[in-house]
Amino acid sequence: MTAPKTDQATRTTRAHSFNAAAAQYAANRPSYPPALFDTVEELTGRPLAGSRVVDVGAGTGMATAHLHARGADVIAVEPGDGMAAEFRRALPDVPVVRGSGNALPLADHRADLLTYAQAWHWTDPARALPEAVRVLRPGGALALWWNIDALDVPWIAEEAERTARHFGVNLAAERRNTNARAADPAGLLHFTRREIRWSRRVPIDTHLANLASHSVLLVDGDRAATFLAEEREHLTAAFPDGTVEETYDVVLLLATTPPTPTA
Repeated sequence: MTAPKTDQATRTTRAHSFNAAAAQYAANRPSYPPALFDTVEELTGRPLAGSRVVDVGAGTGMATAHLHARGADVIAVEPGDGMAAEFRRALPDVPVVRGSGNALPLADHRADLLTYAQAWHWTDPARALPEAVRVLRPGGALALWWNIDALDVPWIAEEAERTARHFGVNLAAERRNTNARAADPAGLLHFTRREIRWSRRVPIDTHLANLASHSVLLVDGDRAATFLAEEREHLTAAFPDGTVEETYDVVLLLATTPPTPTA
């Protein structure tokens, strides 16, 4: 089903909004815990070291940096000018090519692993899944993951409610829409799901800058400024030491492509 034009226009605007805020994104967004990459290795049955990995929608290179540090032979794919420029500053030794998951600029069957960190929801799965299968070697793996706010933590749930009221967009619901049915509506692959909880302690300023780097706030600057000022008051009252503990569940969906058929 094709989205209404207004919805698609909003989605496109939100997807492009990160390019003007790439440095802010890189400086303040949460990264990923080592346990995530341990789990990827467990589910694929092979080490990342020496694997040919394509990190799609690589953004500023947060996930790419972890994959590279694990010894993977990584190529990044990123559609945005601003994000790709920030990537090159952060990871000058890792190749990044321009393109999107809907039309990967890569040869057939070149990768052992395709990763989408915080990026699959910007693709059209009807196009992106066949592209992933094309680029993966037989028996290769597609890994999708997202940092999801831990809404069982009271202050995080309260902030999510305030965000939804202020912007009329339920970000918590959007971030929870990370299941196999949503990722692969046609059921082309069988995904295994894992959740990994982790947290980081950051100054309130960093937390607010993290919030401000989300697309809903980036495209609505006036309302965002009002919201962030009010949120600062809430957080300063709740955390007088000026530090918050952001808690996340990394949702990982991983599927393996079929092996080469036997003759």
